[in-house]
Amino acid sequence: MSREAPAALLAREVVTELVRGGVRHVVLSPGSRSAPLAYALLAAHDAGWLRLHVRVDERVAGFVALGLARADGAPAAVVTTSGTAVANLHPAVLEAAHSGVPVVVLSADRPHELRRTGANQTTEQVGIFAAAPRWEADVPADTPPGAIRQVVVRALAAATGARSGDPGPVHLNLSFRDPLVPTHPWDPGAAPGRRDVVAWRGPGGVVDVPAGGRTVVVAGDGAGAVAARLAEEGGWPLLAEPTSGARTGPNAVSAYRLLLAELGDEVERVVVVGHPTLSRPVSSLLARPDLDVVVLAPTGAVWPDVAGTAGRVAGAVRVVPGADDAGWLARWRRAGSAAAAVLDAHAGLDGLTVARAVADAAATDGQPGVLVLGSSMTVRDMDLAAALPTGLRLVANRGLAGIDGTLSTATGLALATGGPARAVVGDLTFLHDAGALLRGELEEEVDLQVVVLNDRGGSIFATLEHGAPERAATFERVFGTPQAVDVAALSAAYGARHTLVRSEEDLAAVLAAPVSGRSVVEVLLDRSRVREQRAQLSEQVTEAVRRALA
Repeated sequence: MSREAPAALLAREVVTELVRGGVRHVVLSPGSRSAPLAYALLAAHDAGWLRLHVRVDERVAGFVALGLARADGAPAAVVTTSGTAVANLHPAVLEAAHSGVPVVVLSADRPHELRRTGANQTTEQVGIFAAAPRWEADVPADTPPGAIRQVVVRALAAATGARSGDPGPVHLNLSFRDPLVPTHPWDPGAAPGRRDVVAWRGPGGVVDVPAGGRTVVVAGDGAGAVAARLAEEGGWPLLAEPTSGARTGPNAVSAYRLLLAELGDEVERVVVVGHPTLSRPVSSLLARPDLDVVVLAPTGAVWPDVAGTAGRVAGAVRVVPGADDAGWLARWRRAGSAAAAVLDAHAGLDGLTVARAVADAAATDGQPGVLVLGSSMTVRDMDLAAALPTGLRLVANRGLAGIDGTLSTATGLALATGGPARAVVGDLTFLHDAGALLRGELEEEVDLQVVVLNDRGGSIFATLEHGAPERAATFERVFGTPQAVDVAALSAAYGARHTLVRSEEDLAAVLAAPVSGRSVVEVLLDRSRVREQRAQLSEQVTEAVRRALA
């Protein structure tokens, strides 16, 4: 009987050790050099070891893996062939690096003797992601099985942060020599037992912060329930971004970014949890040199302190007795209630009302409902929602706050959780990742509804300095970037159902239906007055807050 091809043996050992280390999902983009992994992964999928997902676009595949890993924090892998295929993963790798998501990149490569020889689809793949991976290895084609076990276990320990407390992407560059087709079929048999690396024992030092005082808790992306707990223990207002997972409880303040103009100067201390990046008023607050800034950073070598004002950075914050200042929290609550009343009364079909309606609908989908937000205007619209419904998990790629890969991330979350999931995005975010709607005929369907706020361009820029009236002559060409894509035809081309929404009544009807399969809900909006309308709304909130605080 002929011996098995070394490439096939190497691939099978890699797959076995990935499963042993807790990988349950692998996304594959097809290619020839990665063929040994493709054969091994399909056999493992058929044996029930893992779930294999195939995507033809590597950038989509990378973000699908990101969404799979975000679902529960378990590492997910993505496999590509050599050459430009690997480079297409870079955006997802960067997002994973900055948001601490355990994505395992498996790139196939030529053996070492063919590198730098002009061989087809051969480039310098080692180090291609620069400093983004938490760990990487270049695996030669003749690596023995025992060494592969060491490489994979260390890669997974780095990806999950088991020893470092700093999860993120890792990169294994795997060399395969011809023949790339296995000589014999692989019957994996029973799944291998788990191999666990002893967990990191962190966090670091504990900082004591006295209760009371003119303190606020700023909860950024991924802050989690600890932010709400600290706010309640200290009697402090909670300024929580929508994807913080912390906007809950009696101390959460609505429309906080609009309140800072009236109350921000009174703040004396800020406790920062998570990764706050959403609001310029919050960034301005954190840049004040006179503040006592305490940053809670239980993991990672990098912590949020853009302005360099943090006086204390620690793994945990402990609230200790301090001066009672119930009036401070009461003022923020009154201001927040006044702002919420204005926002709740806001009607008409626009980004704010759509965000609120989609959030309410997603909260009824399951426990928890999953809603993915585009990282441009939509996440900021959701930030102004007076209250977020319970039973809802809000996700956005806020590590680098890019608009790329949003639909792919939502797809990964839907695959991992079993769905349904919803996403709400602007038209440019949708077009940037429309390829994520493509489903191969042999791939499992996902229950994903994508709500597209189509105002035919980049409305967020209209609310920034670029959209000022004196810059109108240049705005449309280089910032507004108007487009007239037929979203219905594009959706149909990818096999997704399309519904056009022109009114709040239309929107309510389509959101009330169960999410089934891939669908696109196109909401037509007019961005010509968005700057003026947002300024008017802000003025209304400010007037209401001033009356409440008088």
